[in-house]
Amino acid sequence: MAVELILVRHGQSEGNVAAEAADRDRLEQIAAPARDPDVMLSETGRTQAAAVGAYLSALPADERPGIVWTSPYQRARETAEIALHAYDAELDFRVDERLRDRDMGITDMLTGAGIRAKYPEEAKRRAWIGKFYYRPPGGESWADVAFRVRSVLTDLANSEKHDRVLVTAHDVVILLFCYVAEGMDEKAVLERATTNGLRNAAICRIRRDEDSATGWTVTAYNEDSHLRDAGVAVTSQPGASDEVGAT
Repeated sequence: MAVELILVRHGQSEGNVAAEAADRDRLEQIAAPARDPDVMLSETGRTQAAAVGAYLSALPADERPGIVWTSPYQRARETAEIALHAYDAELDFRVDERLRDRDMGITDMLTGAGIRAKYPEEAKRRAWIGKFYYRPPGGESWADVAFRVRSVLTDLANSEKHDRVLVTAHDVVILLFCYVAEGMDEKAVLERATTNGLRNAAICRIRRDEDSATGWTVTAYNEDSHLRDAGVAVTSQPGASDEVGAT
């Protein structure tokens, strides 16, 4: 049974850079470098991932992970691989599609301006329903992703043989791990996303807690000191969880 999860958002991706440029230039479409599962880390993202490895190396022996669970998307797997290389550790990988990024459906590769221009009715529907429950046609809501996260947590609690697990995934996925662990509501999680959104290669930690109503407790959220200590750029570009529809 897993007793602790070390949750890591992937490092800055080429998709993050493209989405930021599109939003800055007020474009309607993001110049995606590849299909979403194949988007790779940027050079900055790779240095961020190496800093995660330094963080793992500095942990006491009894706090280090024994296995990796990762999203199948390239940027998340690459983050784990680079981190483990820097950490000089060989751990088994479990690739789990439930950890993939949120599916944006017909709004994929569109900025907020693009969604409003191409699908004005969807923009209105999203504004009415709200970010947490809005599901774009062919895509997922945050609530859908939370359902995936609850399923993963059940498996980690019941079938994982290692005490500590490194999980590499995406901003909304990790945010919702913390949402579940803290028993948050819609308002609280949206407030956190707005005021303290997960930075690239930031670290969260959650532990099993029998005294908690959810069975888990968050012990660290959005830590980035390992990046600053290594002199690595700290970036906070939104991912697919945000309005721009970035990867």
